[in-house]
Amino acid sequence: MKLKNLKNNFLGNNNFYYETIDSTQKEIWRRIENNTIKNGTLVIADIQTDGIGTHGRKWYTDCSNNIAFSSYIECNCKIEKLNGLTIQIANILQYIFEKFYNIKLDIKEPNDLYYNGKKIGGILTESKVLGEEIRYLVIGIGINTSQTKFNSELEEIASSIKNEFNIDIDREKIIAEFCNCFEKAILERINN
Repeated sequence: MKLKNLKNNFLGNNNFYYETIDSTQKEIWRRIENNTIKNGTLVIADIQTDGIGTHGRKWYTDCSNNIAFSSYIECNCKIEKLNGLTIQIANILQYIFEKFYNIKLDIKEPNDLYYNGKKIGGILTESKVLGEEIRYLVIGIGINTSQTKFNSELEEIASSIKNEFNIDIDREKIIAEFCNCFEKAILERINN
């Protein structure tokens, strides 16, 4: 997938798109294990058959044009430099939806995006720690943009941009803008 409007050095320049995959997060970890990954790589999918949420929960992505991607970022920095990172990611996503669509999503700290009391999206931040340093991050982001039906266990607690606002989201624009904003934010943390 060619992400338009990337204005950065590494995040998102190398990406892999799948119509269907078990999990974008799992695919990043497989590429790490096989040593076939570059800094800034994204894995993007339409449908995840075994998506991962926080605390080992399942993340459902079962129709196309939702936002489901994971990124790999090499840090090699002290752990404390990344304190509060997940909430910063949530703030960036909140800013992007307000900027492009005038949608004000709520944040349920540290890693969920809500609207009208229902979950719209989530962030999963995983890392490889060696001693006192974080070597790299694997960050998964899932946002229900187009999903209109949810299974019975989720329909009372989850929703989507489409259900709440009846608009279509340009997911490539959202992902590209996230890469632009987050690359700047992570470099500031690592380099300061």
